[in-house]
Amino acid sequence: MNYWLVKSEPFKYSWEEFLRDGWTYWDGVRNYQARNNLKSMKKGDRVLFYHSNKGLEVVGISEVIREYYQDPTTEDERWVVVDLKPVETLENKVSLKQIKSDERLKDIALIRQSRLSVMKIEKKHFDMIVELGRNASEFVKNR
Repeated sequence: MNYWLVKSEPFKYSWEEFLRDGWTYWDGVRNYQARNNLKSMKKGDRVLFYHSNKGLEVVGISEVIREYYQDPTTEDERWVVVDLKPVETLENKVSLKQIKSDERLKDIALIRQSRLSVMKIEKKHFDMIVELGRNASEFVKNR
């Protein structure tokens, strides 16, 4: 299993909308590296959902339920989507500020490649963020 992080501006598509929809295809990616990451996603992979621009926080966990196919919002064959479904809303949103201040997360792709909208992350980073999101006191304890 691989681990990923996808970004969405909450005013365009929020976690709450995702929960209401029950699933979505991840469309609109127009960056080649992000597109290649979509192509590398496999059914069952876990994906952190990050509110970008406004919020700047990880808010939930989703899962890849269908591997890449042609982006239905364009006829340009270069662009693809994957289908995602929500798995868990994190009890505590994990802010970018928290992530940047945690020494254990200093090498996470979210900091190194801050403008990339679809990125692979290491399992250890995924697990740390999920733990922070499930237990806010864990962040304070490990500062």
